[in-house]
Amino acid sequence: MLTALTVISLAAWIYLIFFHHGFWRSDQRLPALFTPPAIWPSVAVLIPARNEAPSIAACVGALCAQDYKGSFKVFVIDDASTDGTGDIARTFSCEVISAPPLQVGWTGKLSALNAGLARVGQDVDFIWLTDADIVHAPETLSRLMAKAQADQRDLVSLMVKLRCVTFWERLLVPAFVFFFQMLYPFRAANDDGSTMAAAAGGCVLLRRRALERAGSLAAIRGEVIDDCALARAVKQSGGKIWLGLADASHSLREAPDLETLWSMVRRTAFTQLRHSVVVLAGTLTALGVFFLWPPLVALTHPWHGHGWLALAGLLAWGGMAAIYSPTLRNFGLSPWQGLLLPVAAALYAAMTFSSGVSHWRHRGAQWKGRYYGPSAAPRNLPKSP
Repeated sequence: MLTALTVISLAAWIYLIFFHHGFWRSDQRLPALFTPPAIWPSVAVLIPARNEAPSIAACVGALCAQDYKGSFKVFVIDDASTDGTGDIARTFSCEVISAPPLQVGWTGKLSALNAGLARVGQDVDFIWLTDADIVHAPETLSRLMAKAQADQRDLVSLMVKLRCVTFWERLLVPAFVFFFQMLYPFRAANDDGSTMAAAAGGCVLLRRRALERAGSLAAIRGEVIDDCALARAVKQSGGKIWLGLADASHSLREAPDLETLWSMVRRTAFTQLRHSVVVLAGTLTALGVFFLWPPLVALTHPWHGHGWLALAGLLAWGGMAAIYSPTLRNFGLSPWQGLLLPVAAALYAAMTFSSGVSHWRHRGAQWKGRYYGPSAAPRNLPKSP
């Protein structure tokens, strides 16, 4: 058993390092210098916002200050906020829309965005979807548009830089980005010949015709992981997509403690596994064998006494730390922190199991006081926060 687990783990890391689309390189980025398009298409910027008072001013202010040569207008869709989000947004040069009551079968974010689409109308060429806790540099929209026009992309998305300040953020946030790239290799998603599709919902520039061809937002209305669902719908309908890492777009959302990060992962982890117990068991097993077994077999060499097994464990552990280093550098962290990746993986395994427990307890995918998915409690029953 020791030999089998060690061989499987080492083989897995050899595959991930050399044959999994180079996901770990973190090299899919917008060029810093770009050729301006001959024509700057019109853009509508849609921001769904529900109780985002702490960040909405910075978000909308940065969007209104975009250095974009074409026509663009900012729309904030206030989704029943109770903290004055809409009033703060109205102090800027944008239009604030009140989201309609949430309909059965829709998630709150997609329902709000759909209301924004209805307000925008049919004349706009592109839709820029961004979250209310994100601040974009002034040239962001121009760079996104230049990429879409130069490479004839229907969807261009950026995974914005997440906040990475506290101990728990430094331990878990880079690992989240690393795992996301492992699940959705950016190079594969950007390959027109691949079926892989992914996007990051915090920043999506989308051609209006491509959205309509994909069935518009109604086609994904109940999706909790709406960004990847949108990318999949666009690509399956013949559209071309591109996903990269941002260098000048930052999230302001804080996750100062483990409880906050745990809640964020628990909200969607089991949904990602399609609410399957079998897939959950397989995922937890894979996390254990791939991430936890190498350091375990290396550090317990004095007890099991098999030198070559300890060496294989060290190679796998060192390999995962090495390919984790580009992600760590992107957050300004030391490459040596890569040795703690198994610790982060263990915590993510626990969060994923917790997500399954929430599903079985009928808590569903919870966000901003709402519960989604097949496990959500009926609306007429009390829900715990």
